[in-house]
Amino acid sequence: MALPLAIQLFGVRDFMEKDPQKTLEKIAAMGYDGIEPCAGTYGMEPGAFRALCDRLGLDVISAHVSYHTLITDLENQLSLYQSLGTKYIAYPYMVEGQRPGDPDYDTVLENMRRIGKASRAHGIQMLYHNHDFEFEKIGGQYKLEYQFDHLTPEELQAELDTCWVSVSGEDPAAYIRKFSGRCPCVHLKDYFMGREKPEHLYELIDKPETQAKEGESTLEFRPAGQGMLHVPSVLEAAKDAGAKWIIIEQDAPSLGMDQMECARASIKYLQSIQW
Repeated sequence: MALPLAIQLFGVRDFMEKDPQKTLEKIAAMGYDGIEPCAGTYGMEPGAFRALCDRLGLDVISAHVSYHTLITDLENQLSLYQSLGTKYIAYPYMVEGQRPGDPDYDTVLENMRRIGKASRAHGIQMLYHNHDFEFEKIGGQYKLEYQFDHLTPEELQAELDTCWVSVSGEDPAAYIRKFSGRCPCVHLKDYFMGREKPEHLYELIDKPETQAKEGESTLEFRPAGQGMLHVPSVLEAAKDAGAKWIIIEQDAPSLGMDQMECARASIKYLQSIQW
């Protein structure tokens, strides 16, 4: 049985900024079951945003909220997403100085414990969304695993990003299974990477013109099923590991398509295969 499908709205951000209602209507019409915001309610009053999503049958399943925002505005953020019916909040990115091995990381862990406890009291589970830098090692252990070993499942669970797991050199399906029972959301992000790993990976998110062409030493995000990721094995692993949601994420459009066309291509592929 297939898992429900959501979309990370960063992938259609230009459309959300111009007309969130029309964009969400199109997302729902494509067949998506849920959304993952990364910019609050996109200028809409939260009650109106919730009513629109309810009308369209879209669950506001998760949200990306920065670590800085959570430590400075926690109660307001939790109240907002609780009002939207959100089940998960994910740390989307940790800047240098906030990562395992950094001098002040013990303070980060203390804050994450506090945030995790407060979130659970609001019926929300905190998640961590990885990139590839968490696959550097500290004491012979990946930083990602070090972080999870120092926090309980109640304080933190995983939102594994399959592109970055793969770019790091790990098998995404095997890694999802490693987090069985602690990875309720899986980011399905397909990609093409050339001969060598690019030096400045994260510049790609807002600079799609720097993405890869066939054979070049850089990286291009692609719709599901049109890149290097072995999507069927990822989907099977997600089910085996007890995941609740598959979330499509494409940081920048590619292959001559705009953001909405890429979103449509991803879900059409997933609807066309047996999983």
